[in-house]
Amino acid sequence: MKQKPSMAFIATSWVGLLAGVVGYLIGLWNATMQLNEKGYYFTILMYALFAAVSVQKCVRDRLENIPVTDMYYGISWVSMLIAIVLLIIGLWNATLLPSEKGFYAFAFLLSIFGAIAVQKNTRDSQAAAKEARNSDFQ
Repeated sequence: MKQKPSMAFIATSWVGLLAGVVGYLIGLWNATMQLNEKGYYFTILMYALFAAVSVQKCVRDRLENIPVTDMYYGISWVSMLIAIVLLIIGLWNATLLPSEKGFYAFAFLLSIFGAIAVQKNTRDSQAAAKEARNSDFQ
């Protein structure tokens, strides 16, 4: 039997996602870096969020025996790794204080974790609702 995630876990996942993304974006907004550098960090965050959700979906699909091509599965993982490496390279070469670099790194990781958890909760909720509908018809 598939169990719907608790409201506490759903809320915590959304809070984590929003705290990470909003914190990261506020940090970018207030940063004294050039606009093109801000765009670089913004694009990396968006790319990482998409890649994280894609990896979670691929892993979950495979666990549930839903076909996922090896190419898409591989691209999802490579995209996630590329996003992380690009952030590391950007922060390594940035003229930011170490505390600012740490802030961006942790806000980035919190955002990724939140995106994965929200995707998982959405998938679990849909699976539980589908199972409930199917049991109503039996």
